[in-house]
Amino acid sequence: MENTNFTIAVYPGDGIGTEIMATAEAVLQAVQEKVGGFSLALNSYSAGAAHYEKHGEDISPADFNAGGDADAILLGAMGLPNVRYPDGTEIAPHLRMRTAFELYAGLRPVKTFPNAPGPLGSPRASEIDLVIVRESTEGLFASLNGGSRVTETEASETLTLTRSVCERLFDQSFRLAQARKVKGGKGELTCVDKSNVFPAFAFFRRIFDERAAAFPDIQRRYSYVDAMALDLVRKPWEFDVLVTENMFGDILSDLGAGIVGSMGLAPCAELGDRHGLFQPAHGSAPDIAGQGVANPTAMILSAAMMLDWLARQHDVPACADAAGRIAAAVQQGFAEKAIRPFEFDGDTGTREIGEAVIARLG
Repeated sequence: MENTNFTIAVYPGDGIGTEIMATAEAVLQAVQEKVGGFSLALNSYSAGAAHYEKHGEDISPADFNAGGDADAILLGAMGLPNVRYPDGTEIAPHLRMRTAFELYAGLRPVKTFPNAPGPLGSPRASEIDLVIVRESTEGLFASLNGGSRVTETEASETLTLTRSVCERLFDQSFRLAQARKVKGGKGELTCVDKSNVFPAFAFFRRIFDERAAAFPDIQRRYSYVDAMALDLVRKPWEFDVLVTENMFGDILSDLGAGIVGSMGLAPCAELGDRHGLFQPAHGSAPDIAGQGVANPTAMILSAAMMLDWLARQHDVPACADAAGRIAAAVQQGFAEKAIRPFEFDGDTGTREIGEAVIARLG
C-alpha cells in the first residue's frame, strides 16, 4: 500500500508569513478530519530575514536539510525590507532550496474568483484560467550560483539554459496541459521566449519543439515575452498553459496576479522530479503584519496544490479529494461573499477567511 502519512516541512518565514501559515494549517487540519485516509505531520522550522538578523544565518543547515527529507515543503513568505545580505540582496533561503532540491518547474495559476474585482473591466475577465510554468533553477537566476560579476564600473549577470532542465520543464508543462484538457481545458501550451533576439532563447524554443512531438494532442503556440505581457492585459482568457524562462516567468506571474486583482490570490507550486515546495507568490508585507488583515487565500490554495501533488506522487485519492474540497470552498466563499479580503475594501481578516473556507469543505 502506498504511504498515506506525510511529513511536511513548514517554514512560516517573516511578516505575514506566520499569520497566513497558521490559517493554512487550520484548513489542512480540518480537511484531514473531514476526508480521512491520510495524515500530515506539520513540522515547523525557522528561516528568513528575522532568523538572519538574530542568528547571522538565514536558516540552519539542519533545518534546510529537513526540507529535503520531508515529503513536501510548505513555505509562508520570507524577507524584510531592512534586512539584506552583505551584497544588498534580499534574504531568501528558499531560492537555494530550488537549486538544492531541483525544483525546476514553478506553477503559478492565474484564475478569477467571483466578486474579486480585477482591473480589466471586460465581461470576459471571468473566463481567466491559465497557468504560468516558470523554470525556477536556471535562466537569469543562474547568477545566484556564482555567475555575477560586479565592479565599480560594470555589472554583468549570466543566463544559463540547459537541455536537461528544459526537457523536463517542457514535459511537465505538456503533461499539465493534458491534465487540464481532461477537465475541460483548451489543450494548449504556449512557449514564451525572446528567440527573435537571443540565441539562448532560440535554443529554448528548439527544445520545446522537440519535446512537443511526444504530445501530439496538445496544440503548440508561441509568443515573445513582450507580446505576451501585452496579451495578458488585452486577452488573457485566450491562454491555457504558458511556459517560460525564470526571469520572464517571475515578471509575468506577478502581472497575472494583477489582472485577477491581487497577489493575495496567487498560489505557487515549485516542483521537481522528487521534491515539491508550495508557497504564495506574494511577499511578507511587513507593513500589515500582526494586524490580522492579511489575505491567506494564496497560502490556502498553495496548501491545496501540495495535497494534489502528494495525491499524484503517492497515488492517494483522499489527498486529491481534500485538494478539490479546499479549492471549491475558496471559490464558494468568494461567490457567497463570505470571503471579502481587505485589499478589496472588504472586512474579513486572516482568521475569518480561514473559517469561511473550513465551513465550506463539504
